[in-house]
Order: sequence, then C-alpha cells, then structure tokens
Amino acid sequence: MKTDGIDVGKVAELARLQLKPELKEKLQHEMEAIVGYVEMLSELNVDGIEPTAHAVERVNVIRDDVAELVFTREQMLANAPDTIDGELIRVPQVLPGEGMA
Repeated sequence: MKTDGIDVGKVAELARLQLKPELKEKLQHEMEAIVGYVEMLSELNVDGIEPTAHAVERVNVIRDDVAELVFTREQMLANAPDTIDGELIRVPQVLPGEGMA
C-alpha cells in the first residue's frame, strides 16, 4: 500500500510493528494528513524570522565544580556489601557461566 510516497508497511517494519490491514489503511490517511499539514506550513513566508527551539529563553544554571570532602578507599569500601581482597566491590554475577578470573 503506497500513496504519495508514504509506505505505511515500510514505516511499520522499521518501527517493528505488526499492523492489521484495516489499521494500515487508517494510518495511511493519518500520515497523509500530517504530510499535507507540513506542506501547508511550507507556504508561509518566514523571511527574517529567526528559528527558535523554545518559546522562552532557557538558561542552564551550573555550579562551580569544587572538590570538597575526600574519602579514603577504606571509607568508601566500608559501605559495600562485600569486597574482593578489600580492593574491589563484589557484585552479583551478570552473565551465566562466567566465573571469577
């Protein structure tokens, strides 16, 4: 089913969707309506209008990166539920069949 360059079957395949035939037809009409609306917007004269990403100016407030408290290795490892030789944090096995090296 292909009309006006929109292949709903291909779009559904790319999105890994399985669509019933009656839904494909409905989506075909909806996608054509969306493309038609975008084409209608392209008729507007936008000369001299700066593109915007947001309706209001956005400012990111970031604090200075200042080092504060310093913890020793022993203090940090004291919070771990289990360690290996007092150096590494022991975590549950992730991959089956993998043993400790």
